[in-house]
Amino acid sequence: MSQLVDKAKNFVAEKIANMKKPEASLTDVDLKHVSREGIEYGAKVSCSNPYSHSIPICEISYTFKSAGRVIASGTIPDPGSLKASDTTMLDVPVKVPHNILISLVRDIGADWDIDYELELGLTIDLPLIGDITIPLSQKGEIKLPTLRDIF
Repeated sequence: MSQLVDKAKNFVAEKIANMKKPEASLTDVDLKHVSREGIEYGAKVSCSNPYSHSIPICEISYTFKSAGRVIASGTIPDPGSLKASDTTMLDVPVKVPHNILISLVRDIGADWDIDYELELGLTIDLPLIGDITIPLSQKGEIKLPTLRDIF
């Protein structure tokens, strides 16, 4: 009897391991908006859903680092769902207060850009399996606008 149970466990584990899963990738991080409260960056996430029904997204958590320090972090609860058998583009706003940017003056002054590392965790709810988190990470640099660009 125990051999039958072991075979059933192995069968189910193999089927789940070989099952198609949703995939995600960071496609772009860019300066989105500057206001009196701070600077808002926009991260674009492309998520593909291989299933014939939509999948709810539980939350998106993010950590935005520059010069080895965390300058913004947070979560976006219940941002929607992934379209069935399609690719969904998600916009993740990352808000950085001005007082944090003052500490980055040395990095900005050297080459007039911000070197960053963005870590995202996309938590989705798969039926029968439960919540899974798709980790995403991207490093790069964001060029800051000059006075010539503004005027």
